[in-house]
Amino acid sequence: MDERCDWTREEIREIHDGPLLELMIRSAAIHRLHHPANQVQVCSLISIKTGGCPEDCKYCPQSARYRTNVSPTPLMEEKEIVNLAKQAIAKGATRVCLGAAWRSVRDNAQFDLVLLAIRQIADMGVEVCCTLGMLTEFQARRLKEAGLYAYNHNLDTSPEFYSSIITTRRFEDRLKTLDAVEKAGISVCSGGIIGMGESIDDRVNLIHSLASRNPHPGSVPINLLIPVQGTPLQDRPPIPIWDMLRMIATARITMPKAMVRLSAGRLERSLEEQALCFLAGANSIFSGEKLLTRLNPDFDEDEKMLRLFGLTSRPAFGSAI
Repeated sequence: MDERCDWTREEIREIHDGPLLELMIRSAAIHRLHHPANQVQVCSLISIKTGGCPEDCKYCPQSARYRTNVSPTPLMEEKEIVNLAKQAIAKGATRVCLGAAWRSVRDNAQFDLVLLAIRQIADMGVEVCCTLGMLTEFQARRLKEAGLYAYNHNLDTSPEFYSSIITTRRFEDRLKTLDAVEKAGISVCSGGIIGMGESIDDRVNLIHSLASRNPHPGSVPINLLIPVQGTPLQDRPPIPIWDMLRMIATARITMPKAMVRLSAGRLERSLEEQALCFLAGANSIFSGEKLLTRLNPDFDEDEKMLRLFGLTSRPAFGSAI
């Protein structure tokens, strides 16, 4: 199956709404055409600067606008960042992502510190990813020169639902950052969150926004909302696993070569549910006791899970078949 960037929303909706078992059989077959069937990449996400963000993302406990149990902390020292990366790599991570609760990157000493840390982690032979907020083209080039492999900047939801979740930046601002990342030659990591009250059309339109990019994102994280006390979405009910499976399968079919990542919300899902996610085409997880500020399965638990399922760790810089 060739990569298409001209999917219509109607086509994606038809895929998404198809009979679930048939949808999963189709996505599993496409997954095996483009990826080693038994490999899952283990990633680690380190929060290098936590909380105090000026944005108003309604799902996020790191927003300074909400009273949550997240205490703001300053940017870590370079040595601490590098040591945490070493620990994650020693436990099996082949991709290390550094996350800072910034609205946008500033050209200052803090950015210089992050660049130094990236250089050192890249020298360890793993993929280095960052999520630091909005970027200019010049900043993206500096990240590339430092050895950054990928940059995460999620679209979060559809263009239509976006302003219901975030008002402090526009959907177009997100796309602008992705464009800057692409121009710098950095792999794009971009996905979204489901369970925020969005419609099925919103989920389909999120996939359409990603699958319409040429090239497709190299990585597509699918996050389940974790309702956090103190945020406007604290009372959102959990969504059924079937909704997650439809999103994973639809992402896999429309973006066959992308890494589809199980991200936030995995701790609340059973082993059986996670097995179905891998069957539907997911081939990456975030491992480690914390995913930014939320609890997450630790490396030992995930190692046992992968062994149970007969899956092995995908090496760094593994490419689609």
